[in-house]
Amino acid sequence: MPLSFLRRPRWLACLFLLTALIAGGRAFHLDDQARIWLRELTLSEAERAASIWLPGYQAVIQAKPLAGLDEDETSDLSYSPTSGTLFTVTGRNPKLVELSLSGEVLRSIPLRGFANPEGVAVLADGHLAITDERRRTLAIFTLDAQTREIDVAQTQEIDLGFPDSGNKGFEGVAWDPARQRLLLGKERSPLSVFSWPGNGATRFAGRMQPLPNDSLGLRNLSALSVDPRTGHTLVLSAQSRLLLELDEEGEPVSFISLIGGFNGLDNSIPRAEGVAIDEQGTIYMVSEPNLFYVFRRGGEAAAEG
Repeated sequence: MPLSFLRRPRWLACLFLLTALIAGGRAFHLDDQARIWLRELTLSEAERAASIWLPGYQAVIQAKPLAGLDEDETSDLSYSPTSGTLFTVTGRNPKLVELSLSGEVLRSIPLRGFANPEGVAVLADGHLAITDERRRTLAIFTLDAQTREIDVAQTQEIDLGFPDSGNKGFEGVAWDPARQRLLLGKERSPLSVFSWPGNGATRFAGRMQPLPNDSLGLRNLSALSVDPRTGHTLVLSAQSRLLLELDEEGEPVSFISLIGGFNGLDNSIPRAEGVAIDEQGTIYMVSEPNLFYVFRRGGEAAAEG
């Protein structure tokens, strides 16, 4: 019997193992993360110091249930520097929900006439914006301590286009105060990020302009946030299970893996749907089913709120 025949099962076993490793890596989206990790290695110390630098972050609050929202599905997250609080929206029973920085529900405001709110952004001068994926609109309105409900008919509602997007429309929205522009992220098919110049209130100039996104390498886009310190953008992807930092030119800088065992996470984040960052650099995240997370540089103690 030829010796090659005896060796064949070993080669087949190695081939099977290699195939399994590749398939497993794709299942956990490690191929996306490995590509960005290789880019991280090329950054100088000066470039890292001038960035958010996500590898230095650790989870300090994990999977905290958002009380009273058991039957809702939270989506997106935005930080208000004026109130020092966070805002998210729910889709199943449309609401705008205000949270403390430690994940306590402060108030829930019904959204009348909204079909599927997916994104929320704190703008300027008391204005907020909500994207409705099913209606394909952006609704702009003012909010104060006396607001008890928000009726879409009383907002400034703008058609975002893409009539054939279905359930793959605009999920991410974030205000960039330094550049005076609104960023809007289309979930997929195709995944896109748009820039729209404006005054952070009721006036936006011209049309949305697509930004380069060939280097993102993400499977979907769940949320956007702009760091007020560096001007860098955070892009959240539930399907790729990562949070990506982009520089001013839209190039990847660093990332956080949302898989258990990385960045201090005990368990994987189930489906990350919203991210926000404050002026101290603390990162906040919400995930289905209504879980709250906080990440801090070096894992410092969590904020009180």
